[in-house]
Amino acid sequence: MNTANASTRTTATANTATMTPPVNGEALSIGNGFSADSFRAGTVGPAMDPLVMVDHYVMTEPTFGTHPHAGLSAVSLIFENSEGRFHNRDSLGNDFDLLPGDLYWLTAGRGAIHNESPRPGARIHGLQVFVNVPQEFRYEEPSSLLVRRQDMPVLTSDQYRVHVVLGESNGVAGSESPGLPMTILDGQLADAGRFTHELGTGRNAWVHAIEGEIDVFADAPAFANAVRLREGQALAIENTSTGTPLSFCVFAGSGTNAHFAVLDGQAVQQPFVQQGPFVMATAEDIEAIRKDFDAGRFGAID
Repeated sequence: MNTANASTRTTATANTATMTPPVNGEALSIGNGFSADSFRAGTVGPAMDPLVMVDHYVMTEPTFGTHPHAGLSAVSLIFENSEGRFHNRDSLGNDFDLLPGDLYWLTAGRGAIHNESPRPGARIHGLQVFVNVPQEFRYEEPSSLLVRRQDMPVLTSDQYRVHVVLGESNGVAGSESPGLPMTILDGQLADAGRFTHELGTGRNAWVHAIEGEIDVFADAPAFANAVRLREGQALAIENTSTGTPLSFCVFAGSGTNAHFAVLDGQAVQQPFVQQGPFVMATAEDIEAIRKDFDAGRFGAID
């Protein structure tokens, strides 16, 4: 089995996929209650499109306070091994607790205010994801989607248990992602378990080893050019074919179980500028949206 390491350059497989080498997130700690491995598109490159940022985090105390978003979608996926409740409020009028396994998608559009924090005694483990949107959608009205764990279909076999958080995999459809087509999978692999997902043309996939190690094969089942992800690492896959879906496989080696996540989205292929919680086409657009925020046009949390 051929494996790649972090020093290996991006490789193409079977003329249909471009797969990055494993990527390590940048360690990020804020106060005593938030730690994360943070991944940025500026580091990973275009294969991460449409994702701007992925933070794999643990939060035990309120950290960010009330804050704005604009020009992006802010997505929270809470893993099942979280403990307690994650209190979510925003200027759309939402006020509820996220529970282990839930997903919350905030389409910020022209501007929204957000606050999320662990309830006392909670330990929240999850992914915080910023998703880019096409320029024509940056100024739309803010909206949101809450998907509870019990409403997510589950793909099961003796080798895997995979929640279809959003989108579709292996002929099973979950909730539809808002706006930009995206599939999010939250999966567990048994000892020597294997799971295959099909990536459509014009789409990129982010594959993340949450716990344990996995091998990722593009163009499964042609199991050449495997890339091994150690716990906490991720990689991105581009389907660079024209009109041909691509299958890729995640595999847990013998003697180990693994927890993985897949985010498969339609590439935006447009430049963007990120400054903190804002993602816009240009620095001038960022400045204009900041003025809207300062003027109180994002609304407020009651």
